[in-house]
Amino acid sequence: MQFPDFYRAVPRLKVRDALAAFLGAVEDGVIEYGYEDAVKLAGHSCPTVGSAYLLTCHALTALYPDELPQRGGVRVEFRNRFEDGVTGVIASVVTLLSGAAQDGGFKGLAGRHVRRGLQQFAVDLPLALRFTRLDTGAAVDAEADLSTIPADPAMPSLMARCLTGAADADEQRQFGALWQDRVRRILLDHGDDPEVFRIHHPSA
Repeated sequence: MQFPDFYRAVPRLKVRDALAAFLGAVEDGVIEYGYEDAVKLAGHSCPTVGSAYLLTCHALTALYPDELPQRGGVRVEFRNRFEDGVTGVIASVVTLLSGAAQDGGFKGLAGRHVRRGLQQFAVDLPLALRFTRLDTGAAVDAEADLSTIPADPAMPSLMARCLTGAADADEQRQFGALWQDRVRRILLDHGDDPEVFRIHHPSA
């Protein structure tokens, strides 16, 4: 399996999962995720998957400034409905990193480690998502704005040719390279840009 080299440069997220510790899945429940894990989950790499991954990393880090984020310890609300646009894709990446799941998530053990029902949709929010700690009630609002990171001008025509089967092998490779280059620019060139990855405390 060969991923683009830039995946290895994307910031990684280390979390502690109490359920994983309880069941002996990993020592002390500490799990580390990288961007390649989100790509494996989604089956592809795109601006949506990339921005959802890094936005969730930023949100969880802001929510747990002095300790490892607690996977399974947050509720995540979405401004959009689940079926709107790419909300479902974003939600799946959020679940991967945060443990917060929809109604099909883990039901828990004796009332502990419940993951289902920790995502809600169509909530009135100032930004696209809100992450809330279950233990303290602390919250952060989060949103990714990719409008200032345009695709290469050659992308639309190349995509059209690829989708219609008119593109040759070189054009298909060029399309993939340009597509991943935008993902790279989002995650590496703008990964710490507060105008792109917006994290606000609700009281701020």
